[in-house]
Amino acid sequence: MKKVIGIILALAMLMTAALLVTSCGKEEGKLVMATNAAFPPYEFKDGDKIVGIDAETAEATEGEAGVEPEIDDTEFGSIIGGVQTGKYDIGMAGMTVTDERKESVNFSNTYAKAKQVVIVPADSEIESFEEFYTEFDADGNPAAVADGVKIGVQQDTTGDIYSSDDPAKWGFGEDNVIRYKTGADAVQALLAGKVTCVIIDNEPAKSFVAANEGLKILDGAYADEDYAIAVGKDNEELLKNINDALAKLTESGKLDEIVAKYIPAE
Repeated sequence: MKKVIGIILALAMLMTAALLVTSCGKEEGKLVMATNAAFPPYEFKDGDKIVGIDAETAEATEGEAGVEPEIDDTEFGSIIGGVQTGKYDIGMAGMTVTDERKESVNFSNTYAKAKQVVIVPADSEIESFEEFYTEFDADGNPAAVADGVKIGVQQDTTGDIYSSDDPAKWGFGEDNVIRYKTGADAVQALLAGKVTCVIIDNEPAKSFVAANEGLKILDGAYADEDYAIAVGKDNEELLKNINDALAKLTESGKLDEIVAKYIPAE
């Protein structure tokens, strides 16, 4: 009898341990959202709190789905991997949908449109990013980058991905791109004369230019993009719930209301 009781107790301990491992780091009724809170107005810190378009959209979306988001501020480059491994339930950080990222995670429906723009010194004579190229082929695609051009980007962002590509694909080549941990660091490098320009999303660009004298944004877009929420490939139910919630927020006008709070109509 004692032997049977011992076996039962051992099994109970193993089951308890398994449950603890399964639920480690995640409270019931909450979803862990990974972001990078250095990307205004989509996510930034107000004191100790993370605020912005993505933070409020996540709260509204998960509220519709009956759960509460727990926001984890981390490096941008670690978000996709964290969602893929299950460390995070979702990734929401002004995240552009790309074919490469779709190999690792699923994406929700688009919740915002964006574009990449170019920041240069206010006294720069450059009027368009096309002027950073010196030669073009018969189809009008760049063939060579001007000497001395250095592009500042936030590492692992689409600004990094696009600008690091070959000139024939309207990139500038790996050797001409300098990566920084945050967009703010890239902008400070521009102010210090360490890079020729900074390529970054339009709304953060406007925030950085407003906060730093002596900068301007060139007319036109370097690239157009869609923002969406990253979800693990094995979590189809969560993806469906998020898409349903986004549809309701769009139909009710709540999503437009959140965006307008941080990006006033021009």
